[in-house]
Amino acid sequence: MNTALKTLTDPQRAVVARALAQEHARRTHVVVSLSGAHAYGFPSPDSDLDVKCVHLVPTRSLLGFPRTPAPAERLEVIDGVEFDYSSNELGGVLHGLLKGNGNYFERFLSRFELETGPGFDTLVPLVRRALSTKVARHYAGFATQQREAFRATGHTSTKKLLYVVRTTLTGVHVLLTGELETDVTRLAPRYGLDDVLELVEQKRRGERSELPRALADKWATRVDGLFAQLAKAEQHSELPPEAPNADELESALIELRQRPSTP
Repeated sequence: MNTALKTLTDPQRAVVARALAQEHARRTHVVVSLSGAHAYGFPSPDSDLDVKCVHLVPTRSLLGFPRTPAPAERLEVIDGVEFDYSSNELGGVLHGLLKGNGNYFERFLSRFELETGPGFDTLVPLVRRALSTKVARHYAGFATQQREAFRATGHTSTKKLLYVVRTTLTGVHVLLTGELETDVTRLAPRYGLDDVLELVEQKRRGERSELPRALADKWATRVDGLFAQLAKAEQHSELPPEAPNADELESALIELRQRPSTP
């Protein structure tokens, strides 16, 4: 059983299997990855199943009038489990990598793939080589949104705070090591934040778990330091400022579109 499936309960695995079978009938997936709290190290019993995918559209559909394939989205409750599915077409995803889109990098490089499809093994090393310091802007931007959401709750939402921690530390780690890790229980101790684990324990009690006042006061004054850590990591990163292999990614995309299995 892979890492992603191990984080799920038996009923959740059953829901994923049934829902993905339906989505496979509609499109060809290159990768299906678990995201959200399950991939970030702090799922609670009422966490939804957040599934992020990359798919190929039939090549024939690209030969007519120019258009950008729309994302595929699905949000519904299945047997009491909230299933949140979204999938983006491969061409747009690979182009997004060149811009430093961390969301797209995570679909290929995290440890939480549920399933993989045609081209995945070929693409993974190319995606890894496409990492650049542009990812710093993505993680800083997403973390800023979450920090504002945390402040809007009066510094009480455990979930919003953990999203700030997760996003900044994932950015720090990929900038300094070139490795993409989303699980805060692995990241926090490495970067001197062992007390993040008490936030994780609080969050695992429920999606709407509120911070005890002592924790809220402590972290309200520490959040900005996470952004400083991210900015410092960008300065010291050995990643290139631009993806060096745009031509390789485009060639791989063309090759996949030309395969008979993608008519």
